[in-house]
Amino acid sequence: MHALSLTRIWMILLAITAATYWIGEAGLTGHGSMGPVLAMFALAFAKGLLVCLDFLELRHAPALWRWLVAGWLALVLVLIVLAYWIGLP
Repeated sequence: MHALSLTRIWMILLAITAATYWIGEAGLTGHGSMGPVLAMFALAFAKGLLVCLDFLELRHAPALWRWLVAGWLALVLVLIVLAYWIGLP
């Protein structure tokens, strides 16, 4: 992959990290609202997918591997959200 593309992806990852940090620090997640939590986990999924596809070079791997890794990532995030939801007062 061209270095410029990786630099762009890295900048996108930084922007997503900043957005996630802002959501967390703004205090939006502490009021039992699932909206900000779901937004943070959607951003985490996007980051994980970018890392897997571009930095681990799964973008050019067989489709089965891409689906397995993306499915595993989605499953882990769904289980974490479920645990958060169950733990709400």
